[in-house]
Amino acid sequence: MATMATTPQEQWKENLNLHLFCRDCKEDPPNLVEEFSSGDMVCGTCGLVLGDRIVDTRSEWRTFSNDDQGSDDPSRVGDGPNPLLSGSQLQTTIAFSDSANGRSRDLHRAQNKSTHDKSTKTLLAAYKELGTFCDGLHLPTNVSNTTKLLFKKVHDANAFRGKSQETVIAGCIFIACRQHKVPRTFREIFALTRVSKAEIGRIFKQLEKFFAAENLAAKTKVEKTGGQMLEEGAYNTTQSTDPTMLCERYCSQLGLKFAFITLSKEIAIKTDKVGSLAGRSPLSIAAACIYMASHLLGEPKTPKEISNVAGVSDGTIRNAYKLIYPKREDLIDPKWLENGKGDIKALPTT
Repeated sequence: MATMATTPQEQWKENLNLHLFCRDCKEDPPNLVEEFSSGDMVCGTCGLVLGDRIVDTRSEWRTFSNDDQGSDDPSRVGDGPNPLLSGSQLQTTIAFSDSANGRSRDLHRAQNKSTHDKSTKTLLAAYKELGTFCDGLHLPTNVSNTTKLLFKKVHDANAFRGKSQETVIAGCIFIACRQHKVPRTFREIFALTRVSKAEIGRIFKQLEKFFAAENLAAKTKVEKTGGQMLEEGAYNTTQSTDPTMLCERYCSQLGLKFAFITLSKEIAIKTDKVGSLAGRSPLSIAAACIYMASHLLGEPKTPKEISNVAGVSDGTIRNAYKLIYPKREDLIDPKWLENGKGDIKALPTT
């Protein structure tokens, strides 16, 4: 008679794992929340406090090193490295207060002399002036940072020594605005920096050549080592200002609605294809397109009003408009004439 094989039973042992449940909700798994600020264990469903004196095991991001100065510094580490400044920026600073003895003040003065970096001081002064100019032109932060990076490249290479710092800053601002597609005219930068338009044009061309040559040298160096240069770090030569970008800003300054912006940009694009204003500056093209769009949609703006915003004379606007008026039927999409939106007969002949 065959006997059945018996499997050995597992030896009994006590389960020492503790499971915490909410006695009101009795959810499994429990919805528990640790509130380190109060040191409580709370049910996330009903809010019942299930435990207290919870120990916060996270990192302590607090320092009391400046308590003797009466200031609050809830930081465990210093600032991160700033790519816009020179050096490793890993030096130690000896602090002192007015109530401290003379020895700490002498140590602070001696430490400042030993770690004094003239290059960093020059860059900080230039960045302060640059930031003031960018704020005056209402430029976004990314344009300001790009301008600082371009200026640092010029400063590190010791280029354009015969040029004033304000002239180099004006050229860097002009290039950064074009790269981020928020172009500013020579006239606008001249009004703020007091650098002549001719000088801005000259430094702009020189900076373009300098950055292009520097980018080519860096690319060659990377390719020799078998690498490939990222597009993010490469310098892209700027193109001529697009009139459509100016249309949006000028319409906004004139208080025109979004429909005028859309129509004027469409006219500017078709004008480029037709070639009616070939050789004209982007300023006069944008101004003439806004002049036509404002009359078509029933909120006409005079050439004088547009010239105050665009920075070109009203005679230039009229001459540019005369060139695109014969092509009005090709430039204006029929959808703008449907349901009485616009009236092509309302366009002035001059």
